[in-house]
Amino acid sequence: MNPKIELLAPGGDVDAIKAAIIAGADAVYCGLDTFNARNRASNISFEELVGVIRLAHQYQCQIFLTLNIVILEREFKTLAKLLSKLVNTTLDGVIVQDIGLCYVLRKYFPSLDIHASTQLTTHNVGQIPFLKKLGASRVNLSRELNLREITSMAEAGRKHGVLTEVFVHGSLCVAFSGLCYSTSASVGNSGNRGRCSQACREEYETTASGNNFPLNIKDNSAFFDLPALIDAGVHSFKVEGRIKGASYVHTVVDSFRKQIDGFIETGALTQNGERLYKVFNRDFSNAFLRGDLNQSMFIENPRDNSKNHAIESHALKTYGIDASNTISVVQVQEVEQSLNQEKDQITATVFDKIKHLNIDKIPLNLEFSGDVGQPLSIKVSTHNDISERVTDGINLSLSSEQQTFVVNSEQVLTATEQVGIDAGVIEKRFKSLSSAEYDLQTLNIDNLASKVSIPFKVLTLMKNKIISLLNKQEFLPEVELPVLESHAKVDTVNIAETVKRANLSILICDEADVGLADETDAAIYFKLPDAYKRGCTKYVEFLTANPRLIPWFPSVLIGKDYDVALTILEQVKPQLIVTNNTGIAFRAFELGIKWIAGPFLNTTNSYVLLAMQEAFNCSGAFISNEINKQQIKTIARPKNFKMMYSIYHPILLMASRQCFFQQSVGCEKPRIDNGCMLSCDKSTSITNLKGVSFAIDKQKAGYPSIYNKDQFLNTDVIDDLADIFDDFMIDLTNIGAGDKESPDKVMLIKQFEQLLSGELTNDLPVKETLGIMVPEQTNIQYFNGL
Repeated sequence: MNPKIELLAPGGDVDAIKAAIIAGADAVYCGLDTFNARNRASNISFEELVGVIRLAHQYQCQIFLTLNIVILEREFKTLAKLLSKLVNTTLDGVIVQDIGLCYVLRKYFPSLDIHASTQLTTHNVGQIPFLKKLGASRVNLSRELNLREITSMAEAGRKHGVLTEVFVHGSLCVAFSGLCYSTSASVGNSGNRGRCSQACREEYETTASGNNFPLNIKDNSAFFDLPALIDAGVHSFKVEGRIKGASYVHTVVDSFRKQIDGFIETGALTQNGERLYKVFNRDFSNAFLRGDLNQSMFIENPRDNSKNHAIESHALKTYGIDASNTISVVQVQEVEQSLNQEKDQITATVFDKIKHLNIDKIPLNLEFSGDVGQPLSIKVSTHNDISERVTDGINLSLSSEQQTFVVNSEQVLTATEQVGIDAGVIEKRFKSLSSAEYDLQTLNIDNLASKVSIPFKVLTLMKNKIISLLNKQEFLPEVELPVLESHAKVDTVNIAETVKRANLSILICDEADVGLADETDAAIYFKLPDAYKRGCTKYVEFLTANPRLIPWFPSVLIGKDYDVALTILEQVKPQLIVTNNTGIAFRAFELGIKWIAGPFLNTTNSYVLLAMQEAFNCSGAFISNEINKQQIKTIARPKNFKMMYSIYHPILLMASRQCFFQQSVGCEKPRIDNGCMLSCDKSTSITNLKGVSFAIDKQKAGYPSIYNKDQFLNTDVIDDLADIFDDFMIDLTNIGAGDKESPDKVMLIKQFEQLLSGELTNDLPVKETLGIMVPEQTNIQYFNGL
């Protein structure tokens, strides 16, 4: 048993952070008003962050900052300024999604501890060393993993010196985190930019199975699974909820604190979890953790379930049976009134506890003294109120900390006939000490002789020395990122003839489509499945027999499926692969196999390309389809690196480990098993209340997925950016079409070949022909961007 279990709490605003601290959180994660994946949270200012760090450290609590979105090229200048400020605080870690940001942090800001966000979709043991090499000290595991898989991941973490986090409470996404594009494609609000509009919580037209909220699942809670997670070797228990208020955060964190401490002390679970139902919840499920993916995970109420639970509990207590529909209206009103009173009391109690916690700036006073021939002396004094740790039943008391020290110049003061060091010079040189941390109140020069001088650079050195002593660490100057050079295409020989051209590549997933190789000289990628029978060697033989096919590895490969994918990679040893999974990328790097980063690695900036090339010898990358023309143009290509782009594909909105058919058309199986993954190939659709339909599609051995009604077809990018991209890909996998008839594949290939070559057809222009062949199409993301 490990008694050093970390309880990691959410902090959407200052009050929630304070509530988490006094409830006993070991660490709190919070976000600023930029660069974080919860823009619906209140978030905090930089000045508030500095005060929060100081307050938290007084309680032996750490603060982690969320910078967990994909970053655009133009944002790195602003981001570098922020990071330059953060390195001069005592922040304990930054939570990161963007691989390029990992690169920048490790190279230019090595003192900032990197934590890999759940948005990096970490679910197999190969991803741990990949993230370690990027500089991550800890990894938040995907929420879809079961206990056995978590145990393996934690073991891999210990092997590589990486801590593991697991979400133990709060909202669950039905989709794999980092791979949900539902609101990005439909309304331009990308989850990868913190603007998720929660399409999974929306009401839809009643499905064939009678559901109006077919994608809405219950909240996650591992409240009674803590012993198993401790035995699994998990370091940090993470609570979701940065858009929740202080009363929610305090109630949940305090409940988990008592449960963890009680178990460590007694070896038994001491809490019944009823308090968790007093605050916002959608009812609870631990089905992912148990590996029991059944229909009970879904709930028809996407809103607060606390009232329903109170009514059901009252009925059970009163009648001894589940009679929630039989109690009287008066009784229901009484239960609701009682619950509201309890909630009001929770809120009042929490705010009474936190009202004395202070994150105000620390008063700072400077006293200057010295005469000709003497060093310049600066006496620095501060006064800070520090709150003692609070537990239930003990009132707050405040103590004071006075910090006083003296800084002397190495050079002595000299006489001058000029004005010398006067009040104006002192204020100009030292006013910047009034910062996010300190409120500079006085600059006393009463004991400083008049008409004395010292070089201004000495004053700057003394100021920096004061900052270092106040912060108890060396002051680091602002970092300016160097301008990146954009190199020419890899295969460019004669610029006049070739710079405007780009190659065509094709993605297939059906073995029967191998014959398409006879119709084209294009590179052909073969999409490997998400799931396999244990020990499957079928694709080793298939790829060996078809060496022209370039293996394409999917985003999600869990457990045995990752093991089989590794076997394919290691036994086939292809010259080149495309992978959307970083675990496969790491193994390819180890084997010396050239690899290309697939489109689902969410590449949006130059630093991602540099990170993958320098750390893992990556040969090229697909640029994200979420970004627009101008955002693409600013990306600088590294030397000998290919840039690719998918111009025709189904628009994936979300993929899930859960089943979308149970809630839409119904399914005779009560839960998902491995047979479902390998054999099910259903398709249907759901329609929202605006009348927009979405295809639910599943290939055999693939995860249930939801697709936009329109296919992505972007011919504009060929005219706009053919000089940037080496390769344009078309996806012919037949996935995401639902019950719609797919265009003839050979005809599609010919049309795209003519489009890229600039040739004209004898009949209609190519674009017009493609428009007829693909009548439901869009490239709105190419114009909207992020």
